[in-house]
Amino acid sequence: MKAISLFISALLFVLLSVHPAVADTPKHYTDLKFSAPPEVKVPDYTRFQLQNGMIVYLMEDHELPLVSGTAIVRTGDRFEATQQTGLGELTGTLIRAGGTQKRTADQLNQLLEQRAAVVETGISTTSGSAGFNTLTEDLPEVFDLFAEVIQQPAFAPDKLAIAKVQSQGGIARRNDDPNGIASREFQKLVYGNESPYARTTEFSTLANISREDLIQFYQRSFRPDQMLLGIVGDFEPKQMRSLIEAKFGSWKPSGQGTPKQLPAVSQDKQGGIFFVNQPQLNQSYLRIGHLGGQLNNPDYPALTVMEDVLSGFGRRLFNEIRSRQGLAYSVGASWSAQFDYPGVFIASGETRSEATVPFIQSVFKEVDRIRKEPISSDELAFAKDTVLNSFIFNFQDPSQTLSRLLRYEYYGYPRDFIFQYRKAVEATSIADVQRVAQKYLQPEKLVTLVVGNEKEIQPALSTLGQPVTAVDITIPNPR
Repeated sequence: MKAISLFISALLFVLLSVHPAVADTPKHYTDLKFSAPPEVKVPDYTRFQLQNGMIVYLMEDHELPLVSGTAIVRTGDRFEATQQTGLGELTGTLIRAGGTQKRTADQLNQLLEQRAAVVETGISTTSGSAGFNTLTEDLPEVFDLFAEVIQQPAFAPDKLAIAKVQSQGGIARRNDDPNGIASREFQKLVYGNESPYARTTEFSTLANISREDLIQFYQRSFRPDQMLLGIVGDFEPKQMRSLIEAKFGSWKPSGQGTPKQLPAVSQDKQGGIFFVNQPQLNQSYLRIGHLGGQLNNPDYPALTVMEDVLSGFGRRLFNEIRSRQGLAYSVGASWSAQFDYPGVFIASGETRSEATVPFIQSVFKEVDRIRKEPISSDELAFAKDTVLNSFIFNFQDPSQTLSRLLRYEYYGYPRDFIFQYRKAVEATSIADVQRVAQKYLQPEKLVTLVVGNEKEIQPALSTLGQPVTAVDITIPNPR
């Protein structure tokens, strides 16, 4: 017992002798110090051109035993006829999904699944694409399939029929999502119903598309002299180049290619209020904006700083419309520039029905404010820091850099465009932001689209002092 008592006494002495841990007082976020972002380094790469005109980029990355490839093809559904809207998308899908002249689509699927590999193709508004992903050990077999898909598509009639049915299902369901309605109809108001940057596939346009149309669109589009191929991953450069030359070197262009003249773009509706009545809704979905610009505009860096002042958590639209007035669940704005045609300036949000008119008035007020009043030095610094600090995320892995190099060459941009952009953002001043706001934000051209419940929107949209035009979103019946 005496020994136990001595042990307990000694233990208590030790415990009482230890000073309690005291947590450091947490610092305010403004007192936190961060190290500078790491220096951005562009990985080494090789560029060469095959005799048939195909341009190739190779970029090694031996971190993992993987190889991926991306091809950009000079085409796009903007080159399809209006009465055949949907042709480009179907062609891009069926190049892969329709099998090849050597193998059915099911056989391709099985061969790729056995190797946990992927080969995909597609056609978007401004380009076509093809890509593959594979383990290094399976590269010869998968690359062979990739080349086969690109050069020898079969466009199997049964697969075309399936793709058409799937497209028809999308048409039938396109009015199910009010956000989708708002986005789709806003593009039509800005670009025009028949613009290739806004038109929609209909039952009638699908009916106008035959297998022969797909073959002709493919032949105009997928040619070696209209394709850029980039490969990144765990490969030996000389062997990779030999493989590319073996699989693509004998591919020859024939006939006419994709037209070089791009479709003209102009704003269709010059301002105005437009409304899609959806009686089942208890809130409104809004789009407010007008035609914007391109990425190669010298003022684009200043416009992105302006955008950051307007939009995002803690920025003007959020603070005023959501936080102070409580008018919106979500609100934001974007200067959505494109590579080779004008994009849009758009402010958007969702709000309860009775707050629709105050929401619109507040957006117009903030647009007017940034045009007429210089932003503060704190706003400028915060916006520039946000843009510049996100720069590093453009270089998270070599595939991002390679994809960017391909896009820049495809659209005719300098290879260091992103670094020129960063330098211009760094040089942007308060005066620059006000200058571009005054030049490019045009209140008289702002198109306002509301998707909501007419009976619940009080005060009514007509109180805004402009005529309200109803937008018909009825889906035309199939023939």
